Amino acid sequence: MHNIELLAPAGDLQKLKFAIHYGADAVYIGGQIFGMREKAKNFSLEDMKEGVDFAHARGKKVYITLNIIPHNEDIKKLKGYLDDIRDIGFDAIILSDPGTLMYVKEYAPEMEVHLSTQANNTNAMSAKFWHQQGISRVILARELNLEEIKDISQEIPETLEVEAFMHGAMCISYSGRCLLSNYMTNRDANRGACAHSCRWQYHLMEEKRPGEYYPVVETEDGTFFFNSKDLCMIGHIPELLNSGLASLKIEGRMKSVYYVANIVRVYREAIDSYLKDPAAYVYKPEWLEEIQKASHRKFTTGFYFKKPDEADQLYSSSSYERYYNFVGIVLDYDEESGYATIEQRNKLTLGEEVEIMQPGYKGFIQTVTDLIDHNDQRVESVPHAQQIYKMKMEQPVAKYDILRMRKDEDHV
Repeated sequence: MHNIELLAPAGDLQKLKFAIHYGADAVYIGGQIFGMREKAKNFSLEDMKEGVDFAHARGKKVYITLNIIPHNEDIKKLKGYLDDIRDIGFDAIILSDPGTLMYVKEYAPEMEVHLSTQANNTNAMSAKFWHQQGISRVILARELNLEEIKDISQEIPETLEVEAFMHGAMCISYSGRCLLSNYMTNRDANRGACAHSCRWQYHLMEEKRPGEYYPVVETEDGTFFFNSKDLCMIGHIPELLNSGLASLKIEGRMKSVYYVANIVRVYREAIDSYLKDPAAYVYKPEWLEEIQKASHRKFTTGFYFKKPDEADQLYSSSSYERYYNFVGIVLDYDEESGYATIEQRNKLTLGEEVEIMQPGYKGFIQTVTDLIDHNDQRVESVPHAQQIYKMKMEQPVAKYDILRMRKDEDHV
């Protein structure tokens, strides 16, 4: 329990740095091929090297995903890709396909291998089988409950770890194996190109009445058949930490820097609070409030306590809820003058109230009193995307601190 890992997503190099800075023990990333998030920016070989060096310098780990379900044409590219990444220093490869595993064991036998949730591992015997093939960690299927996870962790060898998702988007298909996107859009979800067809709006059409569409539920807007709520286990940290899991995983390589930093910092605070004194641990409702300050769907505990039912689905909309705007990133801070150099992410205006979010579950709120643009001119607002500006701070800040602001009608 005391060695439990907080594992965060990193869709690009910047997100990797923020995830680690805000408390992740490890991150998982994708290269520009072989990963299950093709639309993420992902990592060039140069970014991979910089990211691994950044993490290792801080005692953290980086895992690389090779977890698509490959076709023959993909396998033909695999040896060259392994040659490219094998010396970068990744702490493990995440994969799901037996053929990919054979290639890794032949051409990069020194690399540690984790089994992706895409492999649908739901029992201890299957986990033992993969362990015999050289797998050191199994990422369990999302369809398991806590009791099943406990049973598996007790039945497997001590040399085998288990990992599970605890936060983020849920796939409607069994452990993410889906054909719907490929059928409807010719984009293969199992090769990283999911179009999220399950979250589209649908109506019912009767065979002999073409063009006449009927809502499946009682709403003129139709329904979203397969649209799951997001997984959130912030209210159940003791159960997770006593389940036998070695790693708790956050989904979200497609999410923003702000999302990754905020979710990581909240789970870091909750996990550390429990580990510090389990007997005195008390769940803080503010943790959920903090999590809700990042873009999200409504939440569910997934399969952890029961099989999901209609209460765990969102039939009315696939949209995210977003109550806060990500305003900026601190690039530098001058202690003598009290001014921070900031990269803009959303418009900020004099007189507005802004919250500074910091690692270690720290932060403060202040009013914007002074803005200076890149020409050293005082301005009323900073409206341009990613413009660099300076802002007078009431308290010290540091690189990687994040500015956010509650949304209103002027910041929709």
